[in-house]
Amino acid sequence: MKKYLVILYYHYTKLDDLDTFREEHLEFCKQHNLLGRIYIAHEGINGTLSGLREDVEKYMEHLRSDSRFKDIVFKIDEEDGHAFEKMHVKIKKELVNLSLDRDIDPKKLTGEYLEPVEFYKRMQEEDTIVIDARNDYEHMVGHFRGAIKPNIKNFRELPKWIKKNAKLLKGKKILTYCTGGIRCEKFSGWLKAEGYENVGQLKGGIVTYGKDPVVKGRLWDGKCYVFDKRLTVPINRVEHVVVGRDHFDNSPCERVINCANPECNKQIIASEANEHKYLGGCTKECSLHPRNRYVEEHGLTHDEVLKRVNLAYSN
Repeated sequence: MKKYLVILYYHYTKLDDLDTFREEHLEFCKQHNLLGRIYIAHEGINGTLSGLREDVEKYMEHLRSDSRFKDIVFKIDEEDGHAFEKMHVKIKKELVNLSLDRDIDPKKLTGEYLEPVEFYKRMQEEDTIVIDARNDYEHMVGHFRGAIKPNIKNFRELPKWIKKNAKLLKGKKILTYCTGGIRCEKFSGWLKAEGYENVGQLKGGIVTYGKDPVVKGRLWDGKCYVFDKRLTVPINRVEHVVVGRDHFDNSPCERVINCANPECNKQIIASEANEHKYLGGCTKECSLHPRNRYVEEHGLTHDEVLKRVNLAYSN
């Protein structure tokens, strides 16, 4: 049994005094040495944090003691240490941004919730389309076999893509999925509002699918991107298929890093060897950036940087 827990959770419920809630929530987290990122809005809460087992358990108990969160579901991973560096509780206009003219309330309209076993079965049915509701960099490291990845950069572009590709979805049974389920709550609801009748969503998201004792992550290829220091976690416990490709040489790889240029910070897939070769930069410009984090961490001189970058890009 590992000493630390990492939890992922969300819950749609009405919150009024956001400023007070934020202050009290942040104070509780700091008192219990928790680290992570929590977003709150008038429509609810969306968070992920890490801490010692006993502290995280106190947090979950604390949240459930509030009648507004009594039915909240936590996805729990055991780890050897913290998955975050800081603790943030931030107020947002909405928990996930679809940029809709008329917002969707998942408590009133959302797609059919499908448990992992049922989702697994339906993925293999005829006339079924599986849509990845995540960002492009999440898809590149892992996804359900045969899933459609809309050609978009972020979640809020999904509605526009759907409208543009309506013929692709006509008459189809639609399944949606995301990391923990929160994005699909709204996305599947929006699909139904647009007139798509047969819409299902993976209840609990990819992380729940990977823990299901029956499915065991089958039909998932690669790893699952997560928004903490781990960056990726395994899902398929039956077979492991690498789908990621190294940003630099296109070789099979699923090691995710952030570009070392803090003004870029792009998520890329790169082997440890290529991270060192290119000084952590996703382009030559990023490798040479004056605030390159890799350069600072390794104490490289200006001449050393120029020599290594010129060598890397001369091949």
